Amino acid sequence: MYASLCVVSLGIGLAFWMHGAKLILPFAWLELLAVGAAFLVYARHATDGEHISLAGHTLVVELENAGKCERAEFSREWVRVEPSAGDHSLIELYGQGRRVEVGRYVRPELRPALAQEIRMALRGV
Repeated sequence: MYASLCVVSLGIGLAFWMHGAKLILPFAWLELLAVGAAFLVYARHATDGEHISLAGHTLVVELENAGKCERAEFSREWVRVEPSAGDHSLIELYGQGRRVEVGRYVRPELRPALAQEIRMALRGV
């Protein structure tokens, strides 16, 4: 997709350059560099997410941000689930000396429901 955009934009810029408009081609290059940079920024964060799973007696939280993966494991019996500050803040999971905030990709009004769902899963309900 980006290559086809480059071909079209540079083709138009080259046509104008050949007809005497010398500044069109440098601006076409500048435009393509800006779009390429935007694609790179988007690609870096396209796979960001949070994965929470309960396997036996272990709660596993995996956070991926900009290609960096952070993993935390909690014993099911010792983990606590609380909002960080208020009703619509991130959800804080803590226990055994570790703390992780989750819920960045959930709408703020749905975070209390997510916290309740995690609590119920930990209780085995």
